[in-house]
Amino acid sequence: MTLIKRYLNEIFLSLGLLAAYLITRLYNIMFLPMFTDEAIYTRWSQIARYDANWRFISLTDGKQPSFVWADMIVMRFVNDPLLAGRLVSVLAGIVSLVGIYFLASEIFKNKKIGYIAAFLYIIYPFSLVYDRMALYESLVSAATIWTLYLEVLLVRLRRLDIALILGMVLGAGVLTKSSAFFSVYLFPFSLLLFNFKQGHWKRELIKWVSLAAISTIMTYGFYSILRLSPFFHIISEKTTIFVYPIRDWLSHPFEFFMGNLNGITDWFIAYTTIPIFLLILVAFFLGSTRQIREKLFLLSWFIVPFVLLALFGRILYPRFILFMTMPLLVLAAFSLNFILDSLKNNLLKAGLVFVALILLILSDFYILADFARAPIAKADTDQFMNEWPAGGGVREIVAFARGESKKGKIYVATEGTFGSLPTYAMEIYLDENKNIEKRGIWPLPKDIPEDLVKRAKNMPVYLVLNDSAMPPAGWPVKLIDKFQKGIGDSYMSLYEVVPSD
Repeated sequence: MTLIKRYLNEIFLSLGLLAAYLITRLYNIMFLPMFTDEAIYTRWSQIARYDANWRFISLTDGKQPSFVWADMIVMRFVNDPLLAGRLVSVLAGIVSLVGIYFLASEIFKNKKIGYIAAFLYIIYPFSLVYDRMALYESLVSAATIWTLYLEVLLVRLRRLDIALILGMVLGAGVLTKSSAFFSVYLFPFSLLLFNFKQGHWKRELIKWVSLAAISTIMTYGFYSILRLSPFFHIISEKTTIFVYPIRDWLSHPFEFFMGNLNGITDWFIAYTTIPIFLLILVAFFLGSTRQIREKLFLLSWFIVPFVLLALFGRILYPRFILFMTMPLLVLAAFSLNFILDSLKNNLLKAGLVFVALILLILSDFYILADFARAPIAKADTDQFMNEWPAGGGVREIVAFARGESKKGKIYVATEGTFGSLPTYAMEIYLDENKNIEKRGIWPLPKDIPEDLVKRAKNMPVYLVLNDSAMPPAGWPVKLIDKFQKGIGDSYMSLYEVVPSD
């Protein structure tokens, strides 16, 4: 009882932060339409759940399987497949929330900075977007944060148990996404925190190297599990789509660097906002000079992968930089804590907090209530709400098909095959409906496929279009409805095939 009283304030504060996190992540969580990649990962999870032979199905597209494995488990308890995948990210965000508290508290030896970092994570628009989507990014962020924390502990304490836990966390990371290998490559930067003034420092350094080697070997051991699949080689092939291999990069080493750098910097600023960016910068001018190594360590985990992505990036999306921004939240929390402690006037403190956080909160409001107009990276509002990758219309078309199937058998043809949003969405929600037959068509031929015309004589045949504004000229179809995607000029359309006389 005495122990509870001692930590009562911390318990209430922690529960308050958890409640705030759950409210922001669960509120209106299904408001955002299904994104095309969400459809792919959700469909993989469905297939893997019911067929053990396909537990490595994500490798067929060069993706690691841990998200699919986690989604399979959550699907057992959640009826809506998309919601199950999004809840995986919500749970991963809780892991990140706890991890960033421990990281900030440990690296600066200050629990108050830990709580501020956790609060910043909750209202950080970048985290808010991806903690509510059935994508890999929240899992990668969670693995990154805990890797950072454990690497700090390892270089300071040099204990075998920490090395073993770190190896498992690193292993979980690389089983999620290839970008988690940065956590291995950045291991040497831990030496920024090594105390070279301690007694027997050479012996302790050898000890750290040995423990770091154990963690690294474990990481590659976990990754080797993927070699059980005959599709393992596709991972490296897929990586070359998004990142230039060295041999290709050498032919144009800096040709795309500035363009990439400008693009990802714009995304970073849009999500982080100028006030938080300034707090990150001023962290290096505040506090004791003895803490500069800790700040450089955190910065290295951002700047190194950020610059390398700009150098080698071929196809880039904002989500690629999410994990590398996590240590910057700790720097922002350090600055905010230092300035608040330095100010004596409560009005000035309130004003500082308002200026620092108002743009974050404004972005959060739009993300939760009007995503199409959210002041975040335009590439994300386009993909997730306003353009063709967004799933605007999926719910309505699925509901329509279910209603029609109650009257008898129907046939649904969708534009696209592998990975296409309408095709996978129909499979996700209608696959078990015995009154609905389905097929994908890609590309759309000049003349309507013969089987659609024949089936239309015996049952209603529907056509769902996503990429195309309308079917090819001459197709005997009539428009039933079309659904605008956000505020963009993109639609998902539903047609019915008109039977010939």
